[in-house]
Amino acid sequence: MKHFLQKLGKSLLIPIAALPAAGLLLRLSAVDMLDIPLFQASGVILNNMDILIAIGIAMGLANTKDKGIPALTGFLAVSVLQEGLGILNQNLDMSVFGGVVAGLVAAFIYNRFHQTRLPSMFAFFGGEKFPITMIILVMIPIAGLFSVVWPYAQSGIDAFSQMLVGLGAFGIFVFGFFNRFLLPFGLHHVMNTYVYFGLGRFETASRETVTGEITRFLNGDPAAGYFLGGFFVTMMFGIPAIALAITRAARTKKKETKALMSSGAATSLITGITEPIEFTFLFTSPLLYFLHSVYTGLAGMVLYLLGIRHGFSWGAGAIDYALNLNLSDRGLLLIPVGLAFFVLYYVTFYLVITKRNVPVIGREQDAEAPAKSEPGTMHSGYETIAANILQHIGGRENVIACDNCMTRLRMKLTDTSLADETKLKQAGAHGVIKIGRHDIQIVIGPGAAHVKRELENIIERES
Repeated sequence: MKHFLQKLGKSLLIPIAALPAAGLLLRLSAVDMLDIPLFQASGVILNNMDILIAIGIAMGLANTKDKGIPALTGFLAVSVLQEGLGILNQNLDMSVFGGVVAGLVAAFIYNRFHQTRLPSMFAFFGGEKFPITMIILVMIPIAGLFSVVWPYAQSGIDAFSQMLVGLGAFGIFVFGFFNRFLLPFGLHHVMNTYVYFGLGRFETASRETVTGEITRFLNGDPAAGYFLGGFFVTMMFGIPAIALAITRAARTKKKETKALMSSGAATSLITGITEPIEFTFLFTSPLLYFLHSVYTGLAGMVLYLLGIRHGFSWGAGAIDYALNLNLSDRGLLLIPVGLAFFVLYYVTFYLVITKRNVPVIGREQDAEAPAKSEPGTMHSGYETIAANILQHIGGRENVIACDNCMTRLRMKLTDTSLADETKLKQAGAHGVIKIGRHDIQIVIGPGAAHVKRELENIIERES
C-alpha cells in the first residue's frame, strides 16, 4: 500500500506540470491586468483537471516506459465516465474524483491486458492496443454503477468539505500541518489534490461551476484562498529564515554552507519549491521538522483569523504572490505577518540547532563539504551527479526502474540496502528516503528531471 500511494502521489504531479503556464497566463491576461481575452483560453486547463488527473494516473501507474497508450486509455476512461454520468443523471459531477477513478481503472486495465494475444484476424487490436478496447467496455458499467453510488458519496464529501471549512482556523491549521508532515513520504500530493481541485463549489459569471481552492480562487470566489495563503508565509519567509539560521549556526565550511543555503532560500522564495532546504534538517532533527509543520499550519491559521486571503496557481512564491495580489483580501498584510514568522522561524531553528548541537550542514563532525554544484543550477554538473548517484546506489545492476517528480528521483532497486546515504548526499542529494527493500527517493532539487535523464543515458550506454 505504501508503494502504491508513493506511485499515486508521483502520478498526481504529472498534470500539475501544466499549472504554471496555465495559471500565469490566465492571471496575466485577466481584465484587471493585460486584458487579452484570447489568453484566457489557458483557463481550460484548470477547468479540466479531472481529465488531466485521469491521464496522469494512468501514465504514472502503467508498467511500461512508453506512456502513450496508457495516456490514451486514461483519456478514454474519463471521457466514457463523464458521458455515461451525463446520460443517466445530468446533475452528477464527480469532478477530481472522477479523474482519480478513471485513472486507476485505466492503469489496471492497461497492466492487466497490454500483453493480450488475439487470433490472427484480430491481431491488430491485440497486445498494447487491447486496453483501448477493454477500457470502453469496462467504463460503461462503471459509469452506470457510479450513477447510483455517487449521489451518496457526494453527500459524504460535501459533508466533509463543510466540516473542514466549518472548523475555520483549526481546519486550516490541520491542512497546513499535514501538508508539510506528509511531504517526506511524498503523500502530501494525495491530500493536496482534493483541497486544490475538489474542495467547495463556485458558480462563475458565465454560469459555470468550478471546484477546488485554486480554481475557485482564480475564478474570483471570495471564499477561496484561506487554505492557500499560509504557504506564502512558509515559502517566502519561513524557509529563508531556516536557511539563515543554518548558515549562522555553521561552525565549519561556512562558505559552502552559505552558498547552498542561499540557493535553496532563493528557490523557495521565487518558485515555492522548499525541499532543497527541508531535507537538510528533516532526518537530522525530526523535532525541527515537526516544528516546521506546526508553523506551516499556524501561518494559515493566523492569516484566517486576520481575514487575509490569498492564493496561487501552482506555487506560493513571490511570482504568484505579486500576480494574484489583486484577487486577494488584505494581501499586503501578509508581508508583516511573514516577517513575524521569519523571526519566529529563525530564533527557533537557531536555538535548537545550537543548543541541541543538531548536525545540520556546517556542523557535521568529520563530514565532507556539501556539493559545490547545486543540482538544477549548473547544467554541466548533471552527468557527474548522475554518475555518482548510480555508483552509490549499487550500480546499474541494482536499478529496476527510475522516475522523477519535481525535486526527487523515485527509483525501484533490487536492494535498497546497497544505497549509501552518506555518499549520495556528498554526491549532491539533499536527502535519501528508503521505503522498504526496493523503493528509494533521492531528493535532488529543481534539476531532478535533468539528473534522471542523464542517469538513464548512463544506464543505456552501459547496457
